[in-house]
Amino acid sequence: MGLARIIRLVSADQSLPPQVQSSFDHAMRKAALLYNPDSGGSKQRQRELESALAVLRSGGVEAELVPTQSPDHAGDEARKAIDSGCDTIFACGGDGTIHNIAQVLANSPAALAILPLGTANALAHDLNLPLNVAAAAKASLHATPRRIALGRVTYADLQGKPGTRYFIVAAGIGVDAHLFYKLHTGTKQRMGMAAYYAKAWHLWFTYPMPRFVAEYLETEASTPGHAEVTELMAVRIRNFGGVIQELAPGASLDRDDMRLVFCRTASRLAYLAYVIRGLLRLRWTVPGIDLAHSTKVSCRYQMPSTASSEQRKIYVEADGELLGTLPAEITVVPNALTLLAPSR
Repeated sequence: MGLARIIRLVSADQSLPPQVQSSFDHAMRKAALLYNPDSGGSKQRQRELESALAVLRSGGVEAELVPTQSPDHAGDEARKAIDSGCDTIFACGGDGTIHNIAQVLANSPAALAILPLGTANALAHDLNLPLNVAAAAKASLHATPRRIALGRVTYADLQGKPGTRYFIVAAGIGVDAHLFYKLHTGTKQRMGMAAYYAKAWHLWFTYPMPRFVAEYLETEASTPGHAEVTELMAVRIRNFGGVIQELAPGASLDRDDMRLVFCRTASRLAYLAYVIRGLLRLRWTVPGIDLAHSTKVSCRYQMPSTASSEQRKIYVEADGELLGTLPAEITVVPNALTLLAPSR
């Protein structure tokens, strides 16, 4: 069978612990670079992607660009690439692109690599990945594979049907998800991060702060906790980059749990203080906002009648993608994805 083949088969064994799997080199041989040709400045983006392609091919990788037209199409192309023998799939875009491709790569032997071409690029910041596309491609050639856990959220989609998605960066329920509900894709493409900040500022004044119930199990605890909150975030990364930086101190991709941020308060000043804490990298304790490590949290409306009111719907997002509404459950799936990232 050959030593290289044996190593590849063993390293794909999902029963191995992460520290053992990461000891095997991920020899990138064949890669597909998935990108949206209609996103961003198409000519400039094409030049950047061609430069990344040249870097990979000069490193001995059989690589090709694969244009996609929608999230579903990106998933289909990722599956085709894996079936054709690709050991690495590059998500060429932002956190939303990564999110969509991760749905296919979860629990597969293929590795996820990133060429940061998005608006916020939170995961790229957390991984210390160069934001220059060619440099990111070169870093991926020499990257250390990491087998990481993924978050998983179940929810009611916008038609009321049950849905399930994996996430890498974070999932949110309440204020932040309402932002993505209000923020249309066209506005995001025209304004970039300015659209986020403008809409977030507007919501800070206008969002009614409806409460919902969160029941959670802290890591290594046997007794569940209970909270009535106006916002809940389940965070997996440490550094978001941008103005926020460390949104949830203690969060890490190296852990098999998530860092929950509970906003028990409806105070807009408390929300603002928490954002300023992250902006200035301070260790303030903000009354009404608590953190906990957890492996599971379930969220529901306070009263069943709330869910039927369009004005009082509470939305759910993951990795910046609007998913649906409550009820929702967020859990962690250990050892679920191979991620190529620069050595720390």
